[in-house]
Amino acid sequence: MSMVEEFKEFINRGNVMDMAVGVIIGGAFTGIVTSLTDDIINPLITLITGGNGTEIGGLNVMGMDFGKFLSAIINFFIVAIIVFAIVKSMNKLQEASNALLKKEKEEEEAAAPTCPFCLEEVKEGATRCPHCAGVFDEPAAAK
Repeated sequence: MSMVEEFKEFINRGNVMDMAVGVIIGGAFTGIVTSLTDDIINPLITLITGGNGTEIGGLNVMGMDFGKFLSAIINFFIVAIIVFAIVKSMNKLQEASNALLKKEKEEEEAAAPTCPFCLEEVKEGATRCPHCAGVFDEPAAAK
């Protein structure tokens, strides 16, 4: 098996996609956690331990920047929706590919010649059935 084929098989496994989704969502969630600590918790600690806490403007209340935190949450959901759409598309593509492979396999199986007496599969060109020893009028041919 060539290296390209091995890589293609590796990428087509479902667990690789799951891992990629986890990394992307984890990266997006990091923004929320960072914003929570930098824009909400740290200013609250500063206020409790003696910060000035007098600034009030927009969504910046007592040093806590709710606007940044809200922006981080919205960014996370945007990334999550995009990743969801990509994964959904990949799943549909995989289902279509599996259906096509299944159809091709069924066609291959249906094409194999069968014995008219016992209906077992025989090799193409056979003049006698290896299962029931029935003799064919003409060599077996694929249908």
